[in-house]
Amino acid sequence: MKDIKYKIEFFTYWHCGSGLAAGADVDALVIKDKNGLPYVPGKTIKGLVLESLETLYRSESDKISIEENLGCFDKNANKATQGYAFFSNAELSEEEQKAIVCNKVKDFLYNSLASTSIDDEGIAKRHNLHRMEVTVPCTLYGNIINVSDKFETMLGNSIKLIKRLGQNRNRGLGRCKFSIIQTKEGGNL
Repeated sequence: MKDIKYKIEFFTYWHCGSGLAAGADVDALVIKDKNGLPYVPGKTIKGLVLESLETLYRSESDKISIEENLGCFDKNANKATQGYAFFSNAELSEEEQKAIVCNKVKDFLYNSLASTSIDDEGIAKRHNLHRMEVTVPCTLYGNIINVSDKFETMLGNSIKLIKRLGQNRNRGLGRCKFSIIQTKEGGNL
């Protein structure tokens, strides 16, 4: 088994939602850690990887390898199985986190975007302004732990397909690049 360290470089604003709002100011807040810093949950990364794996690999033996490493949901038995691989949250580097917190500049990591619905005549609908908090482009790092040797190649190929992440990714937000930066045998990255 191997442990893989990866990075996500964002090129545009991005939004991984917390499900929370900020009253009348912002309808959708970014998910943040205990220090108020943005991150991408490991389960979000796992879902993106699974989606790209399903696009790339369709043979029965590949599906078995994916299920062993990531787990699966059996619709007939209404039961989920757990895979070997564990996806950590993707976070800013420790140095960046310390610098941002010490210098009290975390508010500069965020902005808000406004949008409204347009009716059939091309006019903005009344009382329909929405504001979403977004994170500025940055680089995050995460780990995938307990990756089998066979699955390592599949994983490396699949993350290259991930080009967008988060909400409104089909509208220009969340443009990114995933890269594997380190692989170690048996742990301790």
